[in-house]
Amino acid sequence: MDPSVSTGENTGSNENNSQESESESESNNNRTDALGKALSTMLANVIKDFDSKAQDTLNSQDKLNSAIDRLTRELDQLLEDAPLPFIMQHAAKISGVRKRVSSLNSVLKSIQQRVDNIDRLLSVGMLQGTCISSYVA
Repeated sequence: MDPSVSTGENTGSNENNSQESESESESNNNRTDALGKALSTMLANVIKDFDSKAQDTLNSQDKLNSAIDRLTRELDQLLEDAPLPFIMQHAAKISGVRKRVSSLNSVLKSIQQRVDNIDRLLSVGMLQGTCISSYVA
């Protein structure tokens, strides 16, 4: 084989490889640019959507604050306009309910104490007719 022929072929092959390499590099750059532009466009749309929703939330919060302020003013006005006997009547009802709950709580405590006494007598084994009647009564 002739060394000049083989060297010539390699030189041509290297040039082809160099050109292919540059072509692939440009193709990769084009793909990277296209991917970057696509991502940029997608992110821009997502950010615009997010900004829009954030603005809607702020508007909704403003409306809610206005409604709360209006209701507070109305409640204050109702309290000012409400007659004192009306308020006192409801306060008396609430106080009556509180007394009934307290009384019921006392009865329940008494019942619990009696049950505890019976349980203690049963556990000790001193259950007799006279003992039970004195504790239950």
